[in-house]
Amino acid sequence: MTTENNTLIFPLGNPGSSEWFSGEVHVQGLVSPEQMEGLYNVGQVTFSPGGRTHWHTHPIGQVLLVIEGKGWYQERGKPAQVLIKGSTVAIPKDVEHWHGASADSQMVHIAISNMKDGNNVVWMTPVSDQEYAETGLE
Repeated sequence: MTTENNTLIFPLGNPGSSEWFSGEVHVQGLVSPEQMEGLYNVGQVTFSPGGRTHWHTHPIGQVLLVIEGKGWYQERGKPAQVLIKGSTVAIPKDVEHWHGASADSQMVHIAISNMKDGNNVVWMTPVSDQEYAETGLE
């Protein structure tokens, strides 16, 4: 698969669960917690245009490294931040947020999530179409 004139570094992965994502999203595991003494998880997430996570938090935090496309990151109650190739986001623990592709571009990021008591994420409600549209980003 190619992305905006570039080739993905890693395989596309498996479709993301509708319990955690809206739209077409693929997840490719890169490093499992078992490989790193249960400390963190690393994966590539590919969002098709309009694809996004549900609202969620991380018990220890997360780092996003955008490697292709355009999208955004938004914390609850704050304006959305534009993400482009080369963007990095350090998400503090327990901050409610979501991230995904813009309506007209896919986005691919590497997600590094720290583990706590065997968990790295707490999933919440989907980002509504209205919340998505209110970002004001194309």
